[in-house]
Amino acid sequence: MLRTTATRTAYRLLALVSFALGVIGAFLPLMPTTCFMLVAVWAASKSSPRFAAWIRQHPRFGPPLAAWERERAIPRHAKRLAVLMLGLSMGMLVFSPVSPIVKLAVIVLLLGIAAWIVTRPEPRAFPIFTFTSQALSPRAMNSFQRRL
Repeated sequence: MLRTTATRTAYRLLALVSFALGVIGAFLPLMPTTCFMLVAVWAASKSSPRFAAWIRQHPRFGPPLAAWERERAIPRHAKRLAVLMLGLSMGMLVFSPVSPIVKLAVIVLLLGIAAWIVTRPEPRAFPIFTFTSQALSPRAMNSFQRRL
């Protein structure tokens, strides 16, 4: 549906900026990584499928993205870090010179986000190779044994 060059360029720019922010987040403790990578993959899939595939296959960023796309799952360490950062944000907000109504609204929002994150499942371990009925057929097994 992306017929215009301007729309494609906008998605590509969003993908590149999100990817760059995700890479920065991998090195800065207060900056998230996975959410930027999710946006990068989404935008890249609309503008550059090759870039989206590269991100998905990246050794550092690919596994959490695959877990999210496959199962909508968040790894335990990422949950802990996210909740810790949300808690620190709430703590800093308490001491900020903002009106109490705004503080309360933001804290309630952050608590809701933390609850949502905690309730996401953790990724299941998947085998590297999955067998199909065709792969287990006697004919396929014989050809596999011949190669050994």
